Amino acid sequence: MARRRKKYVEIEEVPGKPLRYWPHELGGGLVAEGAVVDPHAYVHESAYIDRGARVARGARVSSGAWVAEDAVVSEDAVVGTNSSVGRGAHLGRGARLGMRVNLGDGARVADFVTVETDERVPSGAVLRDQMDRSAA
Repeated sequence: MARRRKKYVEIEEVPGKPLRYWPHELGGGLVAEGAVVDPHAYVHESAYIDRGARVARGARVSSGAWVAEDAVVSEDAVVGTNSSVGRGAHLGRGARLGMRVNLGDGARVADFVTVETDERVPSGAVLRDQMDRSAA
């Protein structure tokens, strides 16, 4: 008798309370129960989408990326390799996070804004334009 494989992955974040992640049909990335990911979004096989998060049509979540609880990745937005979108953060339509970007909890990136590689956007920040490295 053949044994059936589970179609989900369980990760025990809190002892005794496993979280279930299902592979997304486009890319195979792991999507938690309670997350909403459009079937036309791409989630790389090594990316994670936490419960309550929303990823819209045409969005791309790259390798090693993580979209936290209640975060929003809007239509045609890109989450770069090894980047993270914090809890409750919002990445606008067509916006882009470069590689290794950390978008803090509750931060907002406006439509079509690009955050360059290795930047850190503080929690609660609102980016209406490109980040200016010369200001630092």
